[in-house]
Amino acid sequence: MGHHGWQGNPPGTEDEAHRRIIEAATACLDRVGLAKTSLSDVAAEAGVTRQTVYRYFPGLKDILRAVALAGVEEFAGRMEQHLASCGSAAEAAAESVVFAVRTIPDEPYLGLLLKAGEADFFTDGVISSLSFSYGARILRNVPVDWSAVGVTTDEDLQGLAEILMRLFMSFLQYPSTPALTDDGLRTLIRRWVGPALRG
Repeated sequence: MGHHGWQGNPPGTEDEAHRRIIEAATACLDRVGLAKTSLSDVAAEAGVTRQTVYRYFPGLKDILRAVALAGVEEFAGRMEQHLASCGSAAEAAAESVVFAVRTIPDEPYLGLLLKAGEADFFTDGVISSLSFSYGARILRNVPVDWSAVGVTTDEDLQGLAEILMRLFMSFLQYPSTPALTDDGLRTLIRRWVGPALRG
């Protein structure tokens, strides 16, 4: 594949090259933080030239998005645990938004693009069919009777996931003034989304 550098151990596939650049970026972020991480730092960490990095990613913000999205699986697992004690569909909907709004800004990788001012890139990553599928999977694993409230198909779950994700993205990008407490946010969502999730 014509790879140069890679600390003497070139990747065997394009996917591996992507993964190793993401791992290099993660190492840089862990060591010096977002403000001091540059594309040159990522290239040096991976043992390649900047041109090699550009072959796989158009720029640093694209690498940051890849690092952020690599953290989705772990985040999804923690959200599932948080929602496991919900007793109703309406409660699960409200708690999913509260969990996302309160957790994402402090996530070491998932919150990166918000901190980097790359909100559009973050939104593109979250507001996508792949993300809606993740959201539907999380909701499917919540121990509530979705069919009792008319959510009976995968399409229904993906639609609900899309609405909830668009809600939490809105609250993340345009916080209320004054800021809503967790209970205030729960009350708002239960009041306006809850009625759609009652049998």
